[in-house]
Order: sequence, then C-alpha cells, then structure tokens
Amino acid sequence: MAARLRGLQEVSGHGVRALAREVGLSSSSLSRYLGGQTVPPWPSVLALCKFVRRDPRPLRPLWERASSPLPAPPRSSRQVSPPAPPPDAPRPPRNDLPRDVPDFTGRDGQLAAVLDAVDSSRVVAVDGMAGVGKTCLAVHAAHRLAHTYPDAQLYLDLHGFTDGREPLGADPALRALLAALDVPSERIPQQGGIEPLAAVWRAELAHRRAVIVLDNAADAEQVRPLLPGAGSSVALITSRNRLLGLDEVPPVSLDVLTPEESAELLTRASGDGGGPESRLGRDPEATAEVLRLCGQLPLALRLAAARLRHRPGWTVGILVERMAEGASEFDTAFAMSVRQLDRATGRLFRLLGLLPGETFDPYAAGALADVAPRAAREMLEDLLDAHLVQERAPGRYRLHDLVHQHARRACAEHDADAVREKALGRVLDYYVHTAAAADAAMPFHAGTRAPSAGAPPAALPQFADKRAALFWYVTEYTNLMAAFEAAVAAGADRHVCELPRFMRTYFARRCGTTHLNFLFERSLDAARRLGDPWQLAEAHSDLGFARYNAGRMAEADAAYASALPLVAETGDTRSQAELAMRRGYLSWDEGQVERPLELFRLSGSLYEEAGCPSGAAHAKAYEAWALLQLGHGDEAARLAREALAVPHTDPAWPPALTARITLGVALASEAPDEAVGHLRRALELSREDGHRHNEAWCLNCLGVALRRMGRYEEALASHREAFALLDALFEDHWKIHFLDDYAETCRLAGLTDQALQLHREALELAPRVGNRHAEALAHEGLAAALEATDPAAAERHREAGRGIRGELQG
Repeated sequence: MAARLRGLQEVSGHGVRALAREVGLSSSSLSRYLGGQTVPPWPSVLALCKFVRRDPRPLRPLWERASSPLPAPPRSSRQVSPPAPPPDAPRPPRNDLPRDVPDFTGRDGQLAAVLDAVDSSRVVAVDGMAGVGKTCLAVHAAHRLAHTYPDAQLYLDLHGFTDGREPLGADPALRALLAALDVPSERIPQQGGIEPLAAVWRAELAHRRAVIVLDNAADAEQVRPLLPGAGSSVALITSRNRLLGLDEVPPVSLDVLTPEESAELLTRASGDGGGPESRLGRDPEATAEVLRLCGQLPLALRLAAARLRHRPGWTVGILVERMAEGASEFDTAFAMSVRQLDRATGRLFRLLGLLPGETFDPYAAGALADVAPRAAREMLEDLLDAHLVQERAPGRYRLHDLVHQHARRACAEHDADAVREKALGRVLDYYVHTAAAADAAMPFHAGTRAPSAGAPPAALPQFADKRAALFWYVTEYTNLMAAFEAAVAAGADRHVCELPRFMRTYFARRCGTTHLNFLFERSLDAARRLGDPWQLAEAHSDLGFARYNAGRMAEADAAYASALPLVAETGDTRSQAELAMRRGYLSWDEGQVERPLELFRLSGSLYEEAGCPSGAAHAKAYEAWALLQLGHGDEAARLAREALAVPHTDPAWPPALTARITLGVALASEAPDEAVGHLRRALELSREDGHRHNEAWCLNCLGVALRRMGRYEEALASHREAFALLDALFEDHWKIHFLDDYAETCRLAGLTDQALQLHREALELAPRVGNRHAEALAHEGLAAALEATDPAAAERHREAGRGIRGELQG
C-alpha cells in the first residue's frame, strides 16, 4: 500500500509538506503513510487520489488487506508468529522524518559541513533562498545520523514561510515535540508560559540520543526555545533567513547547484536515464534551456523533471515552452520571504527587478530607490540575510534569475508606471554621471564636456586615481552595456548619446573597436532624433574616430566630413581642436604628407585658444611624431622635449608617452642609451596603464630603435612581442602600422624570406583598411628585399610605390 501511495506522491510532483497541505493532512501523518508505518484512513486515500485525479477503486483491495489483521497461519505451517509484546513494553522509537529523496545530488561539501557541525556543536543552521534544497539536505543528513541517534528522529515544520498561515509558535511547537516523545500529559506544564515547557523538553532530551529537524524557521527567536540543552541530542534547523541571533549555532549556507550537478539532478529526477538516445540527450539545446530556466535551483529542477517524467509524450522542447509561460510556484515561495521585509526594503527589492545588468552596488541601488548609499547598503544586508540577494564579492550584489523575475513581476503589480519610469531614469542618470566621473579620473588629454543627461545622483563613487576608475569600468562593463540598451529601449536619447562618449578612454585600454563602432552608430541615431547640433556634431566625430580605430578609413573620412560643418556651427573651440587631431591621424594613415602636419598644428592653436594646455601638448607631440616620420629628426626631438616638459600628474599621460616614443626613435643613432631609456620608460608606463595598444606601439618603436643601433636580435624580439600582443587583441588591422618596420628589421637581419612575407601581408592589408601610405611602404620594402634576387620584380614594386606617392602628393 505504501508503495502505491508513494507513486501518487510522485505523480503529484509535490514534496511531503506541500502535498499534505493540499489534501488537508499533517505532514508527519503523511510521512508515516508513505513510509508504511501506518495505514491511512480510507478518506485520506480518497483525498490523495482526488488531488492527483486518479481512480481510487483499484486501491481499495490493497487498503482492505493492509487494514485487516493478518490471518493466523495454518497449523501445518512451520512459521512461528512473534510473541505479542507485553502490555507495558515501550513503544518503538519515533521516526517522523520525511522520505529521503532517492535522487539526492551533489552537496558533498555542504553535507560534510552539516555533519561536522553536528559533531562539534550538536546544532547546525542550514540557510538559503527558497527552492535551494535546505530541507532536502537537512532530511538527508538526519537519515544519515539516524543510526547514531536511535532514540527518536523527529521532524517539525515551523511554517516560517508557509503561504496562508502564521509561523508556528513556541508553545504549540514544544507540545507537539513532547507528544512525539510520548511524554505523559501530566508531566507537561499547562500554565506558566514557554520556559516551563522548554525546560521539560530539554530534560527529556538530556537522557536520549535523538535527532530533530526544525524545518522552515522564520527567525532565531522562533527556534531558540526548541534547541536541546545538555545531553547528546542534536538539532538541524533550516531557514530562508540567516539566523544571526543564534551566535552559538554554526551556519551552513546553500547556493544553487553547479551546472554539472544540475544536469545530473534533472536526469535522475526525470527518470530519463541520460545518454544520446534519451529525451534529454536527443535535444541538448532544449535541455540546456531547461537548466537555464531552472536557474540551477533543486526545487525548480525537480518540478521540471516531474513534468517530464509523467508526460511520456512530451519532448524537452514542449517542456521548455510550458516553463517559459511562468513560474507561479516560485512567485508564491519568494512572496513569503518578501512579506517579512519592512516597507522600504520591500520597495527596494521590487525595484531591483528593474536594474539593467547582472550585479550592482549600494550606489546603483541607492539611485534606483532614491535613497543614500548607506541606507541602501543596510537594506541590501537585510535582503542578503533573507537570501533574496546574493553577495558575489564584497559590496557587489546580484539577484538569482528566478528571484529577479519575481521582483520584476512584483514591481509591475505593485508599483505604478510612473514610479518604475522614474526609478529606471535615476539608474540611467547614475551610470552616465558615474561614467563621466570615472572618465575624468582617466584623463586622455583635453577632457570631455560634463554630462547633460538627467540629473546627477546625490552620491557617486569617488575615484582616487585612474586605477580606481579603470577597476570600476571593468567591474561595471556589462552593466554599462545593459544600461545603454535600456536607454535605447526607453527612448532616453541623451543618455544614448553620452554614455559611450564617457567610455572612449576605457575602450582604448580594454576593448576592441567593433563594439565601440556599434555604440556610436546608435548614438548618432539618437543625436539625430534629439536635433541637438552639438550632440550631432560630437556623434559624427566620435563615430569617425571609432571607424578610424577599426581601420575603416573611407567611412571615417565620411563621418569627419559630416562632423566638420556641424562642429564649426557650434563654435566650440575644444571640439574643433579634437576633430582636427582626429583628421590628422586619418590623413597621416592615408599617406598624406603635409596635411597631417597642418592639422596637428591647427589643433594645437585651437587648444591654446580654448585654454587647454594639455590638448596643445598632445597636438605638439603628434606634430613631432609626424616630423620624425618625414625625416626631420632634429625638429621632431625639439618639439618632443617641449611636449614632455608640460607638467602633468600622470606619467603615462598620452602627450608624454608620444614624446618619449618620438625621442627614442629620433635619438637612436646619436644617443642610443638615452633613446633606449625613453622607449623602455614608455613601455613600462604603458604596461602600468593597462593600455595594450600603446604597449604594442612602444615595443614596435623599440624594435626600430634597436635595429638602427645594429642590435638585430633584440630588435626582432621586440617586434615579435608587439605582434603577439596584437594577436591577443584580435585587431589585425592595427598591424598595418608595424608591418613595414618589422619587415625592414628582418631584411637587415638577413631574414629575407620573412621580410618578403611581411611586406606582402602589408600589401594585402593596406588596401582593405584604406592606408595608401602603408601600401606605398610595402611596395618600396618589396623592391628593396627583391633587388638582389629579382631585379625586374623589384623595379615593378618601386614603380608602384612611386605612383602611389605621386597620387598622395598630388
């Protein structure tokens, strides 16, 4: 009979406590029925069958046989009936533990921690979010301990988070536990409050070896009177809250299962068997989606597995469709945790469902709820204790996916549209203004205009230096991208325009150019919708610079051409200076000779007019670099020294870095020690700064300088290291700046075949990125490398190079 009842429970997909609640039974009674310790009354069997919609009639004969006394064996039987126990014999030990799940999976470390805590402290508290498997672990551990504690195995649901009922008070809890130990009623105090009852309970446990599971505790005060005192008995407590008031009780906190454990549990609980021919194995993509939707929560995995197990006609894809329709079981479970929060904390929890991105800190949470970061931090600690948020690193919080979904749904139900819109707006304001503050701590050269999107939050993180700012960018990168997408979706065009602008310096240090192009394309669309001339001018200029960095020269030229009249119309001298600098970079890479110098000089005069000495120094440093490439080494060195003399707090400030590189190459022949000193210092600063493109540039130029000194092996090693960096960055278009130098070093070092290969690579790459100067250099390099072995081919390349030079000069 018990086996058939367990089958009904499996069909229901409910745990013992949930099923008992649905059919109006106590969980302890249902546990005894399922374990075969007691035959249930027929009305209870009918209630179970009705709940799972099964015909009870086939169970009637089984129930009658189980309920009737066994017939006496025939006289001829050799069996001997056990003697009846004497009337005063003690009853067998009480065992109220729910059934231990047969598919218990993972949790090896946590189970060991629970058993160790029992050995050392006799009491342990298992805490974790709803559905994470606290009860399952505690019951599994209690079954493991049963042989060591043979006098009683008790289970009591304290209903701390049971929907529709109040938590169980200490008085009824103690009376239920004493009754489970068969304590005579005359020894149980009827008056005097909790303490006399607790004293009797402790006294009873003092001479027994019992294991007690106190499940679903609301808080420390609810469970404190139920703990054993002297003696050997042990207690295992579970709660969604961290029981901070029980200082003497060691905690074991549960997180979700690992991906591997989740997959194993789904396979075992579904009875699928696994393997490539099983339902789960035949559709690995749908199986992976089931695991994702379950969020690695054991309860969600078991519910999904039960639906699959009892619906043999379903594919895993159908299960995914049904699961995507909603998660009402979890909404009910999480709602009980939320109800324990005070009003302000509950409001913050709901609003957290609106946050873009995955993690957040008290500043972002404070902006969302319009409270100070300190107040937000206190509320987040309360949510952490309730296991409604997780703390992945100190001060960094996140919501489990299912909790995030619940918070978002709860916010939609309880908070008006206007409230949600304002909260999201405050978060977008926070990210734009904090990105601006971080950008200001990572000065490039000329600074950026203050943000105009939204209003600055009451409090922002403080960035002591560029390292702190860079760390913030790295930590918040995915959130910044999510905030950008949220701004696009919300039609917050000013935020869409400005957020990428305050990330340019970060992108230069950490990210490739593809994503930056995508962001500025969206920014340009937003600027057009705004109709703000300055925003539109900056958007065209920013997109042009992103195109340039991606090696898309023709598109960069077109974007700059669109920006030029718009920037002039704004009358913003600093914006005009920056655009002139950018056009100078582009014209140099296109192979023009005089035009870049004109643009760098124009930029310098505009920066001086705008009162920006740092920008003027940057323009001067690039003017020096351009003169060096044109063979004017002395003039280049003079201007580089002037730029280097401009004071700045950051030794890796770009003008100083450019000046050092220029001096290193310019002085390579006449002052090799000073040259190498400048280049090695620039390389060191680039590495400290985390700017990997600059690091590659320094390594390449160090190779050029060492080659000019005749130190070919050292030069080749430096070039190789530069190219290894570019390979790691996945930005092959940047190699066009270095291929000719590397090839020339190979040629002079006697590596002619490698030099030819590099020049040919440059000849193939240069037209793709629109760099005519590099194309001419490749032809000239091939002519030099082929002169001795194939004079005719060398002449053809020489003529091609002259033709390109003539086009560029014309």
